[in-house]
Amino acid sequence: MIVLGLTGSIGMGKSATAEMFAERGVPVHSADAAVHRLYAGPAAAAIEALFPGAVIDGTVDRDRLGARVLGDAEALKRLEALVHPLVRREETAFLDAARGRGEPLAVLDIPLLFETGGEGRVDKVLVVTAPADVQRSRVLARPGMSEARFKAILAKQMPDAEKRRRADFTIDTSEGFDAARRAVADLIDRVRAGGLREAPPSGLPAISPARVEIGSSTVGDKPISPLAGEMPGKAEGGASRKV
Repeated sequence: MIVLGLTGSIGMGKSATAEMFAERGVPVHSADAAVHRLYAGPAAAAIEALFPGAVIDGTVDRDRLGARVLGDAEALKRLEALVHPLVRREETAFLDAARGRGEPLAVLDIPLLFETGGEGRVDKVLVVTAPADVQRSRVLARPGMSEARFKAILAKQMPDAEKRRRADFTIDTSEGFDAARRAVADLIDRVRAGGLREAPPSGLPAISPARVEIGSSTVGDKPISPLAGEMPGKAEGGASRKV
């Protein structure tokens, strides 16, 4: 089974891209969703002990918690030391189940994949990207977002250019759903056709394809059309949601 790490900075369209994999039947584990589940109960008491006042009615209030940790490196480290092992436990169970079903591909949607060394536990990395002006306009359109908060979030994320440099694949989501879906579908088809390989257990490098910029180049011998138009995000029920 190929484990694909999916990552991208805030506002790049990573969540929408993860949904495209899920739409095509690929199992996807979202680290963000896992954190939401943990904040809704399992980790709430421990977080309240670390950050009194961050929990309301048994659920972590993300705005209150964010106000306590953004800009405070030590506080953020304490939070991550608590939450990351719990997320990893869920992730391991997800991968075990996918392997047990004989899945050819599973996706780990991890916002801070490179920042936390997560690339070491995946076979390939797909980075979702967009121009800086598109990223900024998307993020600042979110309710409750401010320029200062946006800058604080960016400060803890690896620059997009470095993520793209390290990636095996990239998708630019600034230009539309349809072309991005075609790019995702083509990558899935490559896996199902045996065009990608797992990293060998010995740690020796696998023979892998050259890095591909999906949307401006090719995947294998098959051309990928340029992406066109901004990619809006839709949640269940059709309401706008973050990308």
